[in-house]
Order: sequence, then C-alpha cells, then structure tokens
Amino acid sequence: MKIERTLLIIKPDGVARGLIGEVLVRVERKGYRIERIKTLTMDRVFAETHYAEHKGERYYKDLIDYITEGPVVVAVIAGENPIDNLRKIMGATDPLDATAGSIRGSYATSVTRNLVHGSDSTESAAHEIALFFPEMAD
Repeated sequence: MKIERTLLIIKPDGVARGLIGEVLVRVERKGYRIERIKTLTMDRVFAETHYAEHKGERYYKDLIDYITEGPVVVAVIAGENPIDNLRKIMGATDPLDATAGSIRGSYATSVTRNLVHGSDSTESAAHEIALFFPEMAD
C-alpha cells in the first residue's frame, strides 16, 4: 500500500458551527490518519497565496473574504488514495449537488460557505502541505 498525503481545511463556518470533530471523525472512520493539525487565522496575503489559481475569477474576492473571516483548522491527512476519497467524503462544492451524507451535503449552506477544502491533485496537495506545514516540504 502506497501512503499518500492531502490537505484538509475546515473553513471558518465549520469551525464557528462546532463541526471540527464531525469532519475529523468522518475522515478517521474512513481509515485515514491525521499526521499534522493546527488552527490558524489566515491573513489576506496568505489566503491570496493559497488561492492564487483562482485570481481573476468572479468569486475570488468573496473567497478571500470568507477564508479570512475567522479561524480555520488545517490538517495533513495520510493513507491510501486520500485525495479522491477525501473529496468524496466532502461532497460536491455546491451543497445542492453534494451527495446526501457527505460533509457538504449534510452541513454546507452555499457554494461559497461550503465548510471544507481538500487538495484536488497530487501536485496541489504537495504545494498546499508545504505552504501550511513548511517543515513537511520535500
């Protein structure tokens, strides 16, 4: 079994609504290990670095405003095929399209306020993990 890593962010609405434990329990029950975890509040510069690929999109300002409005929980998740599986656990970005029982299907209120972020590829996982946990950079 090849161990891979991905990044999970529980966004400000998830933290404010007391859903940290619920999200992490779902990840662990799927068989994944939490290798690193911390709470932080992103400033605008850090958020803009994290979401640089979205710069120029119509939703970019709202995304930056949202992710910087309060604390987030950031975790490195490890196991077999964590990127695709975590994205299934999270559900579609739009909670109206998310599978019933997924995190977003159960708890998210809108496309913008969608509770969680997960890396979408091996490359983005490596980049995001290095950004939030520089001590883990290859």
